Amino acid sequence: MAIAITKKKHLHIKNRSMKIKLLKRTGILLLVYVVLMSCEDTNIDIDAPSCIEQKIEGIIDDPVTNPPAQVWRWEADGQIFYYITSDCCDQFNYLYNENCEIICAPDGGISGEGDGNCPDFTTEIEKTLIWEDSRN
Repeated sequence: MAIAITKKKHLHIKNRSMKIKLLKRTGILLLVYVVLMSCEDTNIDIDAPSCIEQKIEGIIDDPVTNPPAQVWRWEADGQIFYYITSDCCDQFNYLYNENCEIICAPDGGISGEGDGNCPDFTTEIEKTLIWEDSRN
């Protein structure tokens, strides 16, 4: 009878040990999954300087705006600019050069007509939407 109890205890301990190992593995896998799913993909596949990509990453880090933020690539007078919309009413929408320096605010503000500091482009501005915040 003593042998039967010993075998039973041994099986109980072995089963318990296997359950603990399984729980540990499941917990580790769950933790890895949660970490991977919580990392938002910030690889932005657009043709823009890294400083513009960083501005987009900043937008992504903030709450969703209404209307959704947009980034436009403007080509005029042999130069490339980036126009980024603001999140709402009466705010300037800024135009940046390739070094992310603010050139002007073509529109927005209280009047809706920008800051009045934009250059007079001699060629037609070719505007291309390169990114829009698609979060809900």
